[in-house]
Amino acid sequence: MTAILTVPPALEPVSLAQAHVQLRVSHTYEDDLIERLIRAAREQVETFTRRALIHQEWRLLLDELPQDRLIRLPVAPVVQVLQIYTYDLDGNQYQVPQTQFQVALAGNPARLRFKAGAIGPLRDLNGIEVDFKAGYGAAATSVPAGLQTAILMLVGFWYERRTMLEEQRLTGLMPHGFEAALSPYKVLRI
Repeated sequence: MTAILTVPPALEPVSLAQAHVQLRVSHTYEDDLIERLIRAAREQVETFTRRALIHQEWRLLLDELPQDRLIRLPVAPVVQVLQIYTYDLDGNQYQVPQTQFQVALAGNPARLRFKAGAIGPLRDLNGIEVDFKAGYGAAATSVPAGLQTAILMLVGFWYERRTMLEEQRLTGLMPHGFEAALSPYKVLRI
């Protein structure tokens, strides 16, 4: 199972102005650095929680259909399953009609189940593609405050240690309490 981001978020869940307030910075000559830190912090939060914060589109690639015909989508919250394609033994692509599967988006993780016989023999690799849209919304205001706070916490931590960042010694270093703050938002692994 491989998940690929196909359409990234159009904006960040934390603005440059919010980061300036968090960092107590009034100048603008480090804005490029701060914007990079915001993006990196958002990516770190999304990776840790397995959540998409702002609407984005993903493609899940599967080699085969599980025996129970149930697929768990690896990113939350899922807003919509956009389309599903299968590839037969000759590599021909087929779109699976919506009548051939059920979707439970409210689950943690979201799931979809195919009807019996909905999918025939598949090619050996990447026989199933599921395209879906995930995220809390299109605007930063739709992202829970706890996730925005975690991003700002990480931006501040990295900003204060930016010389270590430039020397590449900051890899893997997180502020105290960061993981605990995000634990309520983690998508369950089953």
